[in-house]
Amino acid sequence: MLVVGIGICLEISKLNSFIFLNFYHCDWLDYFFSYYTLLGDGLFSILVIVVVYFWKERRLALILLIAFLSSGIISQLIKRLINDPRPCLYFEQISFQYPYLIKGISKLSYGSFPSGHTATIFAMLIIFVLYFGQKRISLLFLLLAVLVGYSRIYLSHHFLQDVVAGAVIGSISGLLSYYFCSMAGSKNGEEQMGSNI
Repeated sequence: MLVVGIGICLEISKLNSFIFLNFYHCDWLDYFFSYYTLLGDGLFSILVIVVVYFWKERRLALILLIAFLSSGIISQLIKRLINDPRPCLYFEQISFQYPYLIKGISKLSYGSFPSGHTATIFAMLIIFVLYFGQKRISLLFLLLAVLVGYSRIYLSHHFLQDVVAGAVIGSISGLLSYYFCSMAGSKNGEEQMGSNI
């Protein structure tokens, strides 16, 4: 899916892909995505980590925390270095009249690339996919993550390129955090077994 997304980004301009993905707007979708996008917010991730920790899944909470911090730091560093204009400012710069700006949604100016919300949700859900290892749950988590990414485009906070980059950052952060902690846990287990012998 990420390969397809990257291919589309390379072939289609960010304006054209944005228009294509925003061909339909209605009141209930405006309302839905205004709240659904919060699943990618850092505060939501912290809440999930706290709940998992007190659910006696401390190893999983640690992996989630590492993935959250790493994906967030990487995203913010890239945002500061590139500082691309968000859709609303970009449209002003090219004198494009976009008809679907949602009332009540704050219009940000810079820091478009990459999408931090998308990076956060992908980092978290990749770990859940690996942890639970069930195909049906994996597909559900993938759908949840993709919808958060789409919500960023729908709400005019990001372009497709920003979302795909966020998904790549989040996926890599989640994978590396999971396998790093798994390897560290295995090594500690082997050392403990050796000391017991």
